[in-house]
Amino acid sequence: MVVASEEAGVKDNQENKENTIPKENIWVQILANSVSCLSAITVGLLFAWTSPFIVKILDDETYDVTDNQASYLTVIPPIAMILSSLAFSKLCDLIGRKRTLMLITIPHVLAWLLTLSKNINLLYVSRFFAGTGDGCLFAVLPMYIGEISTPRVRCIYGNLVNVFTYFGMFLVNVIGSQTSVRTTAFICLPLPLIFLVSMHFMPESPSWHVMKGKEEEAKACLRRLRCKEDVEAIYRQLEADVTRQMSETGTWKDLVMNSTNRKALIAGVFLRVSQLIGGVTVFNVYTQYIFKHSGTDVSSEIASMIYTGMCFVLIFLAGFVVEKIGRRKAFMFSILFCGVVLILEGVYFYVDQQRHDVDLSKVKWLPVAGMLLYIVFCSSGIILIPTLMLGELFSASIKAKGLSVLVITFGLMIFVSNNIFYWLKSGVGMWGPFVFFGVSNLVSTFLTVLFVPETKGKTLEEIQQSLKKSRPV
Repeated sequence: MVVASEEAGVKDNQENKENTIPKENIWVQILANSVSCLSAITVGLLFAWTSPFIVKILDDETYDVTDNQASYLTVIPPIAMILSSLAFSKLCDLIGRKRTLMLITIPHVLAWLLTLSKNINLLYVSRFFAGTGDGCLFAVLPMYIGEISTPRVRCIYGNLVNVFTYFGMFLVNVIGSQTSVRTTAFICLPLPLIFLVSMHFMPESPSWHVMKGKEEEAKACLRRLRCKEDVEAIYRQLEADVTRQMSETGTWKDLVMNSTNRKALIAGVFLRVSQLIGGVTVFNVYTQYIFKHSGTDVSSEIASMIYTGMCFVLIFLAGFVVEKIGRRKAFMFSILFCGVVLILEGVYFYVDQQRHDVDLSKVKWLPVAGMLLYIVFCSSGIILIPTLMLGELFSASIKAKGLSVLVITFGLMIFVSNNIFYWLKSGVGMWGPFVFFGVSNLVSTFLTVLFVPETKGKTLEEIQQSLKKSRPV
């Protein structure tokens, strides 16, 4: 169990460390974070591709696709993400974080090329490659960002993976509202190639070079990342940290049996599970439904743009807030207020659907107001924190295996949360999933205190030491 008292003893030390890093020394880290996260734009584009285009495919007579066949276009990517995550987690230890991340270009290019086809089976393959890209991104990118960044950079700019993903989701809804499936593919196809070329010039993780015993290569990466020639002291500290972590065995059994690894695993799984039963699915899928019940006549395209556009902007701004108050507090407050909003929305829909004697004409604005509040609270924690902390929790010896488990958890929970939503909606009505996800958020608020460590301002080694000292779970 991670206790809140651990923050007080290190708070002053963390602030002093953050203030000792000159701003001019971090621009390469910011650049490397930004370039590596370019791949997240394509992930967002492909993730939300079904939103504007399933309807267009079904309405286009040149596509011989039924409703049932089209439904599998949303099911396939999570399966591919689960199946591919183990391979990418193994590769990032063998050939390096940077090279493995660059491999994401292959499934992304193939995914866009195959969307040019009007054959449903080739579209299925396209969606499989899209999910494979998801597996690569979430298994490797958090690791790369965590290892190249100092604590201050990791907190603020490590959030770019979320920002760029939602920017991609926003972008595909904008493009999709104006263009065809084929035109969109041609517009988006250059993006993974731009990422590949740009990433070639970025440094590898110095931690990976230390793991492989490549001292000079590690020092060269540190010189670039820290913008200074004398990195001997930094290298020696990194070498000591990585050597200590690698001295621990890193088998699948150790992921569960080792107390520190188990705490990290429980924290990571909890963050992913609570994220996906936190109501994100509700607003992703039913934005248009909410607008209609507010008495407005907003098209599905505009509704999706409003949702993803607000998330994109607010997630970027939230990174600066999280840097001030810490991960655990941000996640806890976010999930608490999201729970309250969802329950209130559920009450509104219950009255609307079950109590026909109640006049709601004067408060039809409540669903949209609730949605907008939810986006604000959700963007400040539920969306941001789980991905941000992925690269921080695990020791070097077990990191690849730990992240692959969290990617698998992510894929499975997409299935589970979607099924819970549809079962409750069809069984009791629209209010059911809102109340369920809202109550789940309130429960998760208390569990956050127990399971989520505070990593603000800490190096990766300090996070490991903090986990070692915390109460066992």
